[in-house]
Amino acid sequence: MKNEMEASEKIIIALDFPEEERALNLVDILGSFCRIYKVGSELFASAGSKIIEKLRSRGKDVFLDLKFHDIPNTVGRVSRLSTQLGVRIFNVHAFGGSQMMKAAKEESLKAAEMAGQDSPLVLAVTILTSLTSDVLVDELKILSTVENQTIHFARLAQDSGLDGVVCSPFEIEGVREACGEKFVVLTPGIRPKWAAANDQKRFKTPVEAVKEGADFIVVGRPVTQSENPRESMDKIIREISGVKS
Repeated sequence: MKNEMEASEKIIIALDFPEEERALNLVDILGSFCRIYKVGSELFASAGSKIIEKLRSRGKDVFLDLKFHDIPNTVGRVSRLSTQLGVRIFNVHAFGGSQMMKAAKEESLKAAEMAGQDSPLVLAVTILTSLTSDVLVDELKILSTVENQTIHFARLAQDSGLDGVVCSPFEIEGVREACGEKFVVLTPGIRPKWAAANDQKRFKTPVEAVKEGADFIVVGRPVTQSENPRESMDKIIREISGVKS
């Protein structure tokens, strides 16, 4: 039971719905099976910041996945507001550079101190899991592999004071080697063997990601579009409960 509780704390369920009602219905169905939920652009655009309040009122933690990317002053202000909403995790794009990332963390810390609350984890998005090395080179003109660019961004994020990164499971080992065990790694692109890959180009199973050292794994459609979400969630929890990361 203890192992299963610890395993469930690693899983973030993605509430990638356009309607608040569907999102909250899933949260109620999963109940104690899940503590942390991802609120991304689609749900936030539909339901606004009130969805965070409603999730927190149900005793849930929120990963606000809006990938802030703007000038440092703007990102600093929105990071302050995100912290005031009481989210547990939020992210910014590493492409925004060190000054932008520093502003995000500094303003988040100030807001948390003023509110007398814990500061959320501020993570840098490295390379989206839908991208490949070919796209980096041919379209974005970044002459690097996904792995090397991810490790570069991870080091930059750490030097900028951020708590960790969002990266594909294929880069976990490299990030760990470059940034150490205390640096937080959150990974999307997670698909159990029994689920479809959908639009993810670079994905691994929950067991593989946890074995390689992921602190958090984001799971979406294998649970959210399941005929029995609780059963699917329980299956994933059991799969990773015996893994030593």
